[in-house]
Amino acid sequence: MSKLGGGLRAVDWNHQKLERFEKNLHVEDKRVSARSERDIEDFRCSKEIWVQGRAEAGFPEYLMTSIRAQGFPSPTPIQCQAWPMALSGRDVVAIAQTGSGKTISFALPTMLHINAQPLLAPGDGPIALVLAPTRELAVQIQQECTKFGSNSRIRNTAIYGGAPKGPQIRDLQRGVEIVIATPGRLIDMLETNKTNLRRVTYLVMDEADRMLDMGFEPQIRKIVGQIRPDRQTLMFSATWPKDVQKLANDFLRDMIQVNIGSMELTANHNITQIVEVCSEFEKRNKLFNHLEKISAENAKVLIFVATKRVADEITKYLRQDGWPALAIHGDKEQRERDWVLNEFKTGNSPILIATDVASRGLDVKDVRYVINYDFPNNCEDYIHRIGRTGRAGMKGTSYTYFTTENAKSARELVGILREAKASIPSQLETNFLSGGREGLGGSGRRKEGGGWNSGESWET
Repeated sequence: MSKLGGGLRAVDWNHQKLERFEKNLHVEDKRVSARSERDIEDFRCSKEIWVQGRAEAGFPEYLMTSIRAQGFPSPTPIQCQAWPMALSGRDVVAIAQTGSGKTISFALPTMLHINAQPLLAPGDGPIALVLAPTRELAVQIQQECTKFGSNSRIRNTAIYGGAPKGPQIRDLQRGVEIVIATPGRLIDMLETNKTNLRRVTYLVMDEADRMLDMGFEPQIRKIVGQIRPDRQTLMFSATWPKDVQKLANDFLRDMIQVNIGSMELTANHNITQIVEVCSEFEKRNKLFNHLEKISAENAKVLIFVATKRVADEITKYLRQDGWPALAIHGDKEQRERDWVLNEFKTGNSPILIATDVASRGLDVKDVRYVINYDFPNNCEDYIHRIGRTGRAGMKGTSYTYFTTENAKSARELVGILREAKASIPSQLETNFLSGGREGLGGSGRRKEGGGWNSGESWET
C-alpha cells in the first residue's frame, strides 16, 4: 500500500491558471432570519450542538421535491447545522455519531454546488469527490447521491477495489459529476490516466477517522495534492482524535466546526450496552445463549469478530446448529458480499458475522443487536461497531465479551459505560483497573437444536 501513488506528480498550483467557480450558495430563508439569537442557542442546546465559527438552509424546490419523495419527516441535528455551513462555501468539520445522517448532510449541498458550475466538457474529471474508507460505505453514499441527484441529471459512480475495473473506467470516461471512491482504487485510476481531479472544487472526506485507522493517510495526501487548493473541503467524522485534527488543519482553511454531542468518546444513548467479562473459551457458549434469548424477537443481529478465520468458523458452527447466519469479510468476492448484505437487509439471513469491514458504512436501519464476540483493538472502533444499532432514533442493544486480552481498553471502556449510565461489571473495575486478572470463570450451555423464529418539520 505504501507504493500507491508513486506515479503521481505533485501539482504546482502556483503556476496553474484556475478558473473561477461558485461556492457561496447560501440563501437564508426569511423564517430563519427572523429567529433571535436566544432561539438559535436554545435549539442548539436542545440538540447538543456545539458550533465553532458562524455560518437553516434554503434549498430550491427541485431538491425539496426529492426530499419529500424520500419521506423524511425532519432534518437531524447534524443536517440542520451542516447544510448552511456547506452552502456558505466555507470549509467544514462535522463530528457526529454514526447513524446521525451525515451522508445527507454533505450530499444535498453537493447537488447545489455542482449545479452552480459549468457543465462537464469531454475529458473532464468530476466536480465533486467523496473519499470513503470502505466499499460498503462508498456504495451507501452512491445510493444517496443517486436519490437526490436524479432531478438534476447529476451522474455519479463509485470507485472501489474488489470489483471489476471495466465498468468503473467506462463511467469515468463517459463523464460523471460525482466520484465516490476508496483511496486505493482512485489512485490506481489516476496513475493510469483513467480520470483526473482538475475540475474538483468540492471535496468530502467521510469517516475520516476510519480512513486514518486503516492507514490511508499517505494516499489521502497524494490525492488531495491533485486537487486545486481553493476547493471547498468538508470533513465528516464520528470521533475527533489528534491525527484527524492534524489532517483538518493541513487541508482545511478558515473552517467552521460543528459537533453533535460531547467532544469526548461517547456511545449512542439509545443503545443498551451489556459487557460480560469472560475467558476466551467461554465466548461460544455465551454467543449461543444470547442468540437463543434473542431468537423469539426475529431481530437482525450483527456479530463482530477479529479475523476472517473466526468469522468463517462461527458461521459454520451456527449454520450446523440451525441458525440462519452468513459471514462478510475482506476475502469475499464483491458479488458474494453484495448478496450476503442483501440477505441480511431483507431478513432472509438475520444473523451476520463480520470483521471490521462492516463496522462503518453498513446502513441497515433495523439492526436490533450487536454482539462483539471479539473486542476491537480500541474503544473508537467499539463505538462504531455498536453504532450499527440504535440508528435514526431507534433503540438497540449491544453485548460485548471482554477478556484479559482486552485489558488495555478497560479504563476507557469503563468511562464510556459510566457516561452512558450503563451497568459496569464489577470484574471490569476490580480486576482490570487494579491490574488483576482473577475472576474470569463462568458457565454457559451450548444451544441444542433450535433455529430462528419467523414469526420537527422541514423548513427551508
